[in-house]
Amino acid sequence: MLYKHFEEYNMQVTDDMKARYKSIIADLGEDVNRDGLVKTPERASKAMQFLTHGYHQDAAEILKSAMFEESYNEMVIVKDIELYSLCEHHMLPFFGKAHIAYIPNGRIVGLSKIPRVVDVFARRLQVQERLTEQILDCINNTLEPQGVAVVIEASHMCMMMRGVQKQNSVTTTSGFRGQFEKIETRSEFLKLISEKLS
Repeated sequence: MLYKHFEEYNMQVTDDMKARYKSIIADLGEDVNRDGLVKTPERASKAMQFLTHGYHQDAAEILKSAMFEESYNEMVIVKDIELYSLCEHHMLPFFGKAHIAYIPNGRIVGLSKIPRVVDVFARRLQVQERLTEQILDCINNTLEPQGVAVVIEASHMCMMMRGVQKQNSVTTTSGFRGQFEKIETRSEFLKLISEKLS
């Protein structure tokens, strides 16, 4: 077998949520015994656990697992990091990209750990503003660099599918610490993340 996919779920939580989803589906006027819906409560329960698994992960420990002494002290940027989260107000998805930079101060971090930090905080019930700040503070407090910058651009289904129903709106949030609070450093970062690679 070329591919095996493993997911672990708390069975007590799964069963409890399954019962609630079954009740919600019935309250909406659907037949929970209809062929296409029989397994939906369990699937929905497992999906929600997966989409919020960030509550059970420690972003700081992820960074600490791959920190290395290094003299490099110029800007490091990881841009276009895909993110998927759930709006805490309507529990509808929002999705987009994060752009993150830091200036090392004697230590660097394995590049794959930065997207993992994004995922830890995105896989929770969120608002984009808090998500931006949590990523920023985690990297700043754990890596202790000369500076950190985070920009998130996201589309929110709560604005696209309901409410104002604006399909092309994008929300941008940003946060800066240390050297990135200086206009010249911030401007360099913003210029670099806006450039397309040739």
